[in-house]
Amino acid sequence: MQIVETEKAPKAIGPYSQAVKYENLLFISGQIAIDPETQEFIGGNIEKQTERVMENIKAILEEAGLNFNHVIKTTIYLKDINDFQKMNEIYGRYFKEHKPARATVEVSNLPKGALVEIEVIAGI
Repeated sequence: MQIVETEKAPKAIGPYSQAVKYENLLFISGQIAIDPETQEFIGGNIEKQTERVMENIKAILEEAGLNFNHVIKTTIYLKDINDFQKMNEIYGRYFKEHKPARATVEVSNLPKGALVEIEVIAGI
């Protein structure tokens, strides 16, 4: 098992890693809209938060030598399922040809009052 960390994504703020490589898989911890430069939650609307989350995921994938074409599965947690369409529009910009498996669920709350959190499993 190998820990993957990059300064281009938010630092882990608890007892977890940004990502972990295990055999041929990369498991990226759930990402919320935290700016990696300031380590501050950016807030804003669902589109702005989804964009920041996807950029954080991109940075972690790149640190592992991967890209969005390596993503096998995503899990998306939304504070309000009514934000699905807006989130999906931004999310889709990162998966133009390759379409991973995905689950999307509405949850009662997310850290820092986030509107969206996304976790990823990628193949190496």
